[in-house]
Amino acid sequence: MTTKVLLLVATKKGVFMIESDRGRARWEVRGPFCETWPMFDATYDPASSAVYAAGGSEWYGPAVWRSTDLGRSWTHSSQGLTYGDEGPGIATVWSVLAAHGAVYAGTDPAGLFRSDDGGVTWQHVTGLREHPSRPSWQPGAGGLCLHSIVPHPTDRRRMWVGISAVGTFATADGGRTWETRNRGVRAEFLPERYPELGQCVHRLGRAPGEADLLYQQNHCGVYRSGDGGRAWAEVSDGLPSDFGFAMAVHPREPRTVYVIPLNGDGRFMPDAAAAVWRTRDGGDTWARLDHGLPQRNAYLGVLRQAMAIDPLDPAGVYFGTTTGQLFASADEGEHWMLVAEYLPPVRSVGAALIED
Repeated sequence: MTTKVLLLVATKKGVFMIESDRGRARWEVRGPFCETWPMFDATYDPASSAVYAAGGSEWYGPAVWRSTDLGRSWTHSSQGLTYGDEGPGIATVWSVLAAHGAVYAGTDPAGLFRSDDGGVTWQHVTGLREHPSRPSWQPGAGGLCLHSIVPHPTDRRRMWVGISAVGTFATADGGRTWETRNRGVRAEFLPERYPELGQCVHRLGRAPGEADLLYQQNHCGVYRSGDGGRAWAEVSDGLPSDFGFAMAVHPREPRTVYVIPLNGDGRFMPDAAAAVWRTRDGGDTWARLDHGLPQRNAYLGVLRQAMAIDPLDPAGVYFGTTTGQLFASADEGEHWMLVAEYLPPVRSVGAALIED
């Protein structure tokens, strides 16, 4: 039996699968899949060996795609992805994740759905949109999207979600009720600098081995929380910009986090020089990683779900750009190589190990 590294790349024109062996020196590109629909996320579920992909548009409507044979065949379903006749129409599915025997989907306009039959049918987790703050929810530039789904590692009743431009919410009862978790997070674009709600969380992640250690890349900085999001501390010092979208947490080291700062005005890497920034101490200090990345005229943008880490040792780190490049590092960011180019705009990158 051999181990393959599988990258799942969701783009504006379908999903691509990019494969390598454990050495991660040569890569094979397959795709596009999902009939070149506009896709926003793709993930592999090791429990079922299924690939799930989230997508849709105002032309196609929302759907979650599923493949049980690594992309050779696909089905998709939107059954149950609705707020009912009286609710707003759902434009697309922004995020998809399998956890604790279920599959979860985040949508635009923001809501959470759950499937207990592998994505064939969906049920609205109504408690989130029943939160008293919902009438005040406002979209960010990318829409009113639920883009981050962060399950607790052992308690299936607990979960965090991130919504732009609303903030972070948490549930401890399986989604019946939700609490805001935004204390200490800046919102420079609002009259109140530290409001209870209205922050534009760009990406939310949890550390391994410490269930309540969370990180987020926000519109206004990078943050860490040691108590499940009840309070956040900003850890942006040392970064060239407090703006960015992508963030990834190391699969074994709870204090190791990667971010990609962007110029807040042009939304490209500062000084048009490509770099990933890494912390080994939870954000107290940061190091610039750029060996092998273009350092001149690199007007690259990276979206919120477009960075991933594989679980090998050393871990592989990956990111895709809005101009269709995919970069990879097989040594935790020390050295980088171009894996693919001329892809459609990359919206998300996922990494998984496949035993073949």
